[in-house]
Amino acid sequence: MQPKKLVKAWVEAFNRADAEALASFYSETATNHQVAESPVEGREAIRRVFADEFSTAKMTCIIENLFEDGEWAILEWRDPLGLRGCGFFHVIAGQIVFQRGYWDKLSFLRQQGLPLPDC
Repeated sequence: MQPKKLVKAWVEAFNRADAEALASFYSETATNHQVAESPVEGREAIRRVFADEFSTAKMTCIIENLFEDGEWAILEWRDPLGLRGCGFFHVIAGQIVFQRGYWDKLSFLRQQGLPLPDC
């Protein structure tokens, strides 16, 4: 699957809060590194993180722009509450091998009514 098409399917699974489907897009040894979090390595660990996040917060990804450049897809997104971010997906042989995401964690926690980190 081409990177852009894969990311569109990834967004659909994300919006269904389907951790199993999301995990299936990653290679066994993939890394998902969100800017506000430590890197998560391995498909099963990535699945667990998504499952935990979906049990804690209501999240929706609205595609604003989606670009493809060779093995990479670049996603600019927003959510219905105004949070914005972007993600970079390195796709090889139809699977995500590396993902890097940027978003404002503090704004997200406030929007979701979740506890803020101690400073």
